[in-house]
Amino acid sequence: MEFEVGHLYHIYNQGNNRQRVFFTRENYLFFLEKISKHITPYADVLAWCLMPNHFHLMVHVNHISLPENASPSATSMRTSISRARTANVTLQQSIGIMLASYTRAINKQNGWSGSLFRQETKAICLTRNDELTRAWFFFDGVTSINNTPPELQYPNLCYNYILRNPVKDGLVKSIDEWEFSSYLDVVGERHGRLISRERIAEFGLTI
Repeated sequence: MEFEVGHLYHIYNQGNNRQRVFFTRENYLFFLEKISKHITPYADVLAWCLMPNHFHLMVHVNHISLPENASPSATSMRTSISRARTANVTLQQSIGIMLASYTRAINKQNGWSGSLFRQETKAICLTRNDELTRAWFFFDGVTSINNTPPELQYPNLCYNYILRNPVKDGLVKSIDEWEFSSYLDVVGERHGRLISRERIAEFGLTI
């Protein structure tokens, strides 16, 4: 993962061998707390969706790294990967700490050991489309025509993909039936504080 300030990213990972990573409602809520602690100091969250065996985030990066004394994950970093000499904790490192911390909790809950998530977390930049032409682009198996600049259209496609993922995977029939995404917050049926409505409006994202 490599991040640049001022860009949108789609961050996602799934369980090893596509195994479940969320087993109870409390697991989902605990992971949301981890996102708030380890991601929001660095980035605004525009969309999130937690699925039984994977997760999706759309974020706007505001900081690549934070001083150790400003990072909520600095103590955990020193303990878990012995990097006390590191002057700054990066977003990439904080994501790794988040997943490691969640894994420890699930392993303790289930009496397991070892990795829960795939080793490599993916982060795709949505606003630096160097490989896309202004005439057309390819996303999620569909070729689409550009009616607007790709730096605007591509994020909205990803935004919808994230929020509609539970319907796509057959978990629910209607998008509003899945509790563990930011859709209910977006439409005002819930008042979660994790998403940045200002960033959503800034990029003109609609469902």
